[in-house]
Amino acid sequence: MKQTQHIESYNNNQFSKEEAYLKAKKRVGQIKGFYWHLLSYIVINIVILYMISLNVERENFWTFNVFSTVFYWGIGLFFHFLGVFGRNVFLGKAWEERKIKKILEKEEQQQNWQ
Repeated sequence: MKQTQHIESYNNNQFSKEEAYLKAKKRVGQIKGFYWHLLSYIVINIVILYMISLNVERENFWTFNVFSTVFYWGIGLFFHFLGVFGRNVFLGKAWEERKIKKILEKEEQQQNWQ
């Protein structure tokens, strides 16, 4: 009986390690995909803007038509960012914890000063 429990525990542990590895690998793939998207956004838009600047008069360069690709693709890139890193990346739990810790440290310093 004990041997069976030990084998089941070992199998479950191995399965959870493999599952964690596959999940981490998928996450790395998502992050890598975002960075490739960002790199292509930057490079291609620089090329597009350069080509347009060669063919458009200076006063017509700073119009929405010239920057529409940058703008709309930027919206898509932003949503890709949110999909990969989550909506709470800016003001999420980690940020809250850091802010609370910072405020507590500041209050402790003020109490030690007085």
